[in-house]
Amino acid sequence: MSVAENLDNIKKQIRDAEKASGRKEGSVKLMAVSKFHPGDAVIQAINAGQFLFGENRVQEAAAKFPPIFEQYKNVELHMIGQLQSNKVKHAVQIASCIESVDRIDLLKEIEKQCAKIEKSIKVLFEVHTGEESKSGFPDEIAVRNTLELCANGDFPHVIPAGFMTMAPFTKDEKLIRKSFITLRELKEKLSKEFSQFDLNELSMGMSGDFKIAIEEGSTLVRVGTAIFGERDYSK
Repeated sequence: MSVAENLDNIKKQIRDAEKASGRKEGSVKLMAVSKFHPGDAVIQAINAGQFLFGENRVQEAAAKFPPIFEQYKNVELHMIGQLQSNKVKHAVQIASCIESVDRIDLLKEIEKQCAKIEKSIKVLFEVHTGEESKSGFPDEIAVRNTLELCANGDFPHVIPAGFMTMAPFTKDEKLIRKSFITLRELKEKLSKEFSQFDLNELSMGMSGDFKIAIEEGSTLVRVGTAIFGERDYSK
């Protein structure tokens, strides 16, 4: 099947999951994860009406997306996956959101690099919610401490926009669901405490578990292989 056909299929599944969960149609956004896929595949997706993409390798994204941005002004890129501090400079130049903020030191570097180019950027706070996942803030206290720094004005170029997690890699639906529930409940709690920020984005759910994520409140699902096919890791 083509990229366009795959996109239609995924979007239909998202609409069906929204409906089954009693949620408003269009309440869940689709991010097409294009890592390890060429720019041509991204353009195929754009021509099929997909404008939000995710990449986790800064070097690859920095080579792939600037020519696409020149041609398609409404394309948006999020950086996902663990981000090293030495890659932040290039990440903030090409992304509108960094979804994997998992430590205060990373936030400091994002602020430093955004200040240099006078750019504000959205961030999602990645939270560790599953036993097998090693990345993310370890607990509620760590996330709250970080949000307090944001509220105190320590990071004026950073826009807190919500939370992200990765469910454990398992077929046990209870564990997957528990991961998503944990993040949703954290979001509900911290949104009230830090009402000066719009913390409503919940980026959770990938190709294998996005229907469960939608049932549990996800507003943004990250799908790659089901859209673009198997990745070419040799590139």
